[in-house]
Amino acid sequence: MPKLATALKRVVVGRPFRSDRLAHTLLPKRIALPVFASDALSSVAYAPEEIFLTLSIAGLASFTLAPWVGLVIVVVLLAVVASYRQNVHAYPSGGGDYEVATVNLGRSAGLTVASALLVDYVLTVAVSISSAAANIGAVIPFIADHKVGFSVIAIVVLTAMNLRGLRESGTAFAIPTYLFMVGIFVMIGWGLVRSMLLGDDVRAASAGIEMHAENSNLAGFAFVFLLLRAFTQGCAALTGVEAISNGVPAFRKPKSRNAATTLLMLGLMSVTMFMGMIYLAKKTGVVLASDPDTQLVNAPAGYHQDTLVAQLAHAVFSGFQPGYVFVTVVTALILVLAANTAFNGFPVLGSILAQDRYLPRQLHTRGDRLAFSNGIVFLAGFAILLVVAFNAEVTRLIPLYTVGVFVSFTLSQTGMIRHWNRLLRTETDGAARHRMRRSQAVNAFGLFMTGSVLVIVLITKFLIGAWIAIAAMVAIFGLMTAIRKHYDRVNEELRALEQEQPKVVMPSRNHAIVLVSKLHLPTKRALLYAKATRPDVLEAITVNVDDSDTKRLVAEWDKQSFSVPLKVVESPYREITKPVLDYVKRVRTDNPRDVVTVYIPEYVVGRWWEQLLHNQSALRLKGRLLFQPGVMVTSVPWQLASSQKVHERAVVAPGAVRRGLNTDSTRRK
Repeated sequence: MPKLATALKRVVVGRPFRSDRLAHTLLPKRIALPVFASDALSSVAYAPEEIFLTLSIAGLASFTLAPWVGLVIVVVLLAVVASYRQNVHAYPSGGGDYEVATVNLGRSAGLTVASALLVDYVLTVAVSISSAAANIGAVIPFIADHKVGFSVIAIVVLTAMNLRGLRESGTAFAIPTYLFMVGIFVMIGWGLVRSMLLGDDVRAASAGIEMHAENSNLAGFAFVFLLLRAFTQGCAALTGVEAISNGVPAFRKPKSRNAATTLLMLGLMSVTMFMGMIYLAKKTGVVLASDPDTQLVNAPAGYHQDTLVAQLAHAVFSGFQPGYVFVTVVTALILVLAANTAFNGFPVLGSILAQDRYLPRQLHTRGDRLAFSNGIVFLAGFAILLVVAFNAEVTRLIPLYTVGVFVSFTLSQTGMIRHWNRLLRTETDGAARHRMRRSQAVNAFGLFMTGSVLVIVLITKFLIGAWIAIAAMVAIFGLMTAIRKHYDRVNEELRALEQEQPKVVMPSRNHAIVLVSKLHLPTKRALLYAKATRPDVLEAITVNVDDSDTKRLVAEWDKQSFSVPLKVVESPYREITKPVLDYVKRVRTDNPRDVVTVYIPEYVVGRWWEQLLHNQSALRLKGRLLFQPGVMVTSVPWQLASSQKVHERAVVAPGAVRRGLNTDSTRRK
């Protein structure tokens, strides 16, 4: 069974990498763009659609405001991109918003940012995968009927690809991402050429459908509130921008410059695709309803409302079915792969938090393929829970979205302003001060825009789902604080003991006990090993759970004339663990320098089912003895024949890859 598990792991993950190969996994810009920016780029597939869906509440006439809402979002997006270009130059270590906030605003601000980003990364996976299911469902109805199953399988596949390592997964994601960009740009460009230069009447299939407003009496403050809500829904286009600042260490040198260039390319392409989609939607007369069953009154029988991308592709490539299928399929594919942004950002942030002792230390460790495997698995598990809980519905997940990312945006920009203020207090060079002032102005504008959006998001989304994301952030904040307190408490406890006992002294008296159930070779080996340690007192004990078996054991013991005395511990209730514990407590003295060493013979087996048949009492007993002060537990192994195959098989020692050891040297001959 262990051999099968190892073989399956190698099929999924691949052969382990040496630690000195980490430099070979770093990414050039052409690969880093699809790896870290796929989330932000792919959001154009659903962010414009969310604007129209929200405005549909007020009726078809409100669609005229969609381009203006889009323009405001573009201003915010460009401000955020410009601001984060300052971040990656100032803080290239990969801590991103967490590092900026912690260094400049304090620990609480840093933990707030970290909790917000962790929640947002999980939502990124859930939203992207769910949107992919909706888009591919426009081509394959079976997927539309089984969105949850498709989404779960997609997350599992993504997890396996990322476990294989950053460079390998990045190469696999580059081609689909570039195909998506080509598909969207060609669709927008050809749509504009047909409608503006060739004079074709490019109309969407839903263009002639009448739509009733859910609320036709919206006016004044209510209508402004609806516009703000449409704005916040469209701000999903900004998610993923921060992932580049968290992933700077994965770029090739010069890391900061390459990351800043990638950010600029991301911003320009996102703006073009985002506004192009909105303009094309207006030009083709696309009708999208938040509740199609009640709002669309003259829709054809059996009409199914497709996504915005599917409707635009069908209209632009009318008469050319391959074009429609290509755009729809690559959009669905990029939405699946967009989750890869989170799969690269979440584990890195988790590793940094673990290094700072706010998360379990296991998240700081790289796996066989030099990826942060534990963080990847954690992310996948939480994302699957969200997809199942919200039935893979993008509209239900979006209200939870963007809250976390704008919390991190706002605190990050605040931290950057304080960063520049601190540097300006000591900088005397005029040119350098001018550059700092310019950078500070960029971050100040970014703070104004992201702070305004955060307030709007909290006002318009709180009751429709944002409170769930906020509650999750509070819970994660509390969890990280508790973990840090635990690690600090352990360090303080050890420090205090070290001050009380600056030197570790030898035990003054060792009372050794060998546990005996049968008089066989494993027991004899344990006795001989215990003798070799030369304890002050050596004795064997057996627990009497069956009188006839105990009598036979005592008789055989006396027959072989062992120099070690055998004591029988009575157990009227046929327990083994408690009588042994009670006996150990009795022989344990009050002298803190005295120890009791318990030797436990154990079988070493090679098959998983054999483990179920052996060593169960030993495992329970060891688990209890470990909590007894002044008690040492020693396992004395006896290898059965079935363990020989495991012994002979090539085995990579645990941690060998992380220590940079040559795996060939760890193979057993």
